[in-house]
Amino acid sequence: MNPGVVDARLIAESAADGKNAMKAAHSVSDLVDAGLLTPEGGEAVARVADRYAVALTPYLLDKLAGAGPSDPLYAQYVPSPEEGYTAPEERADPIGDVARSPVKGIVHRYPDRVLLKPLHACAVYCRFCFRREMVGPGGDALSNAELDEALAYVRAHAEVWEVVVTGGDPFLLSPRRLTHIVRSLSDMPHVGVVRFHTRVPVADPARVTDELVAALKAEDVASWVAVHVNHADELTPEARGALARLADAGIPLLSQTVLLKGVNDEAPALEALFRGLVRNRVKPYYLHHPDLAAGTSHFRPTLAEGQALVKSLRGHLSGLCQPTYVLDIPGGHGKAPAATSWIEPDGEGGHVVEDFTGARHRYGP
Repeated sequence: MNPGVVDARLIAESAADGKNAMKAAHSVSDLVDAGLLTPEGGEAVARVADRYAVALTPYLLDKLAGAGPSDPLYAQYVPSPEEGYTAPEERADPIGDVARSPVKGIVHRYPDRVLLKPLHACAVYCRFCFRREMVGPGGDALSNAELDEALAYVRAHAEVWEVVVTGGDPFLLSPRRLTHIVRSLSDMPHVGVVRFHTRVPVADPARVTDELVAALKAEDVASWVAVHVNHADELTPEARGALARLADAGIPLLSQTVLLKGVNDEAPALEALFRGLVRNRVKPYYLHHPDLAAGTSHFRPTLAEGQALVKSLRGHLSGLCQPTYVLDIPGGHGKAPAATSWIEPDGEGGHVVEDFTGARHRYGP
């Protein structure tokens, strides 16, 4: 195998417990065999699966045994016919990664931070992924020379203070490869933070080994991990154990959540998720309005619906449990806060401030 290519099928299966005969699912037929789709249901999503990658780890297949489309985990991972429709506003590259990529593996959108994408493979493929046109089994990974060029770009740009290692999922990389990346970045005096974005702790928690955790850390740089979690049901005992291994090693944890219609677009679901995260030492960081990725319109609430939902959480959840609701501006222009304003000018030099109950109060002269 070309050392520059990562085969997600081999990765996912190698992470399974050797005593467990269950294998990862990578196709419609695998999902039918696992009982997650009927043969007729498989035929209905065959074209979708041909276009957008399918993968569920043995861990998730076990958790989803007997589940159907109304299950919040099932909806995130099992393809549906609705993905075959592409809305006019949807894009292959909804947040403009390509336009902001000066060298392969780097996205430089903000002055003080870059994305480093060492691979495009994931252990699982979410049905709403904004990079769904770019990721998949056998996804192109950076060769040694390409990784060196990407790291050289960071080294040459002293304004870069934070490097976000994403992809694909960087927790699929070997500890040796992770160690190389982190130590290379820690040797750059201007780099202060390395942040990893991953789904692995809730999609394949056994992969979060002591060896992997150790590989994330190096002197002279702070390592953070942002975990993608969308529903409290994902915080299983195994997932909580993986999060604890990271937190106990002194790695600060954040979360990223996508607001998904039919999955978590009700206040009780978000309250349970955010409280569960904080209880497991994970600070809710971003609540993303879904990006305009092709075939994902059925997951997208309106902005007004999202704003009303987020507003309803204020006052009912501790500040520790409150993420920032954000929208990625199409075309690569970055994130914008998407929540409604609580403060408005009153036209007389002061302001009107709304409290969490909806009562309005005047502030100012």
